[in-house]
Amino acid sequence: MGALDAKKIAEAEALMGQVDSAPDEYAKAGMYYKAATAYRIAKSSDESKDCFLKAIDCYENNKSWFHAAKSYEQIILLAKETGTLSEVEEYANKACSLYQQHGSPEAAAAALDKAAKMTESKHPELALEFYKRALAVVLNGDSTHQASEFASKVSRILVKLKRYEEASKALKKEIGLNLQTKSYGQVGRLVVALVLVQLAYDDFVDAKKTFKKWGNRCEKQEVTTLEKLLQAVDDKDHELAARMLASPFIRHMDVEYALLSKNISISQGIQNGTQLEKEASDNAGN
Repeated sequence: MGALDAKKIAEAEALMGQVDSAPDEYAKAGMYYKAATAYRIAKSSDESKDCFLKAIDCYENNKSWFHAAKSYEQIILLAKETGTLSEVEEYANKACSLYQQHGSPEAAAAALDKAAKMTESKHPELALEFYKRALAVVLNGDSTHQASEFASKVSRILVKLKRYEEASKALKKEIGLNLQTKSYGQVGRLVVALVLVQLAYDDFVDAKKTFKKWGNRCEKQEVTTLEKLLQAVDDKDHELAARMLASPFIRHMDVEYALLSKNISISQGIQNGTQLEKEASDNAGN
């Protein structure tokens, strides 16, 4: 143990010895919090976490919801440092609830956002749930611009996880939010992304409907590319379809969509899309 670690542990133990003489719960919480911070600097993670939890109990007894939430965020940082990311879900959700109880939706969403970024690379499904809850929090607080940012993260993780039908629904929601904020330039790229996703799960009919509904929100290059791509699928022109999917602006989209464009099986999409159109035509005739 280094000199600094020993000093910090001694500092933490001194604070713990003074807790019983604290005049109220808020003062106790402050001592526990300072002790937890000292233990954390000394890399005594278990002791640090235990002190943060005691601080939270005192803050909650005092109805200091904001400070209790902040303490949970400190435990989340401990989990990151010690590699125990399995603990993040419980504490991030508790921090979010306490921030909401305090009337701070922005802080609640920010806590979830940090937890999502922390877990996204190793636990994308968990990060997805954090982003979904953050989206719900900001929508409830009527922050449409911030909601569109979280909606984008939800859509992209769903694509990364190859949950394309869910991604399609998420992208439609994202388009709606961007239309509300009049972010029309963003809408065009999202329409391209939605068409790519729909082709990825072989829904050629819906891809055509998407372009028909929102194509007027696309820029000229986007319109030309989508028209040629959908026509190529319709004509079973594999070469043209592949060329359109390799368009520079598609390859420079968010990485999830750029990768998706390389992995779309056009032959499968053509086959299934044609069958779907045939079924739709037959149903219309009945």
